[in-house]
Amino acid sequence: MNKWRRLNGDKIELPIIEAVEKAIEKEHAAGHKLKVCIGTDSQVRGEDVEFATVIVFLREKKGGFMYICNFKETRKMSLRERMILEVSKSVEVSYNLCELLDLYDVALEVHADINTDPSFESNVALKEAMGYILSMGFVFKAKPDAFASSSCADKVVR
Repeated sequence: MNKWRRLNGDKIELPIIEAVEKAIEKEHAAGHKLKVCIGTDSQVRGEDVEFATVIVFLREKKGGFMYICNFKETRKMSLRERMILEVSKSVEVSYNLCELLDLYDVALEVHADINTDPSFESNVALKEAMGYILSMGFVFKAKPDAFASSSCADKVVR
């Protein structure tokens, strides 16, 4: 089971789907319209690849907050494989939450830390990532619009 936390380090004790539902109910009760963006980023550190997946809750014109899950893989992998692994983790979390988000009419975007500019190395995985996310029925965003992965998750990779 993945361990989720808040940005301040507080552990989320509930299963993530329950924690997300409580957050949605609290935000709706406060009159906020929400959108959820899910993204993953990674960093290579020696033999390890450290990942962070984030669930970003955006309140319309009222800021936002996020839940974070860090995990690690210890093996060599190509850049393309790492990018697809990031996307697969975001898709997995999105898939687990999509029924709940639909129930509460919360928009969902899946963000990939992949550059649309072919001069950047991460572009090698753009077509596969976009196809994967879109084929699952999710809204796809890549850099420079993929802030959940390229800004939020990037800041919390350990």
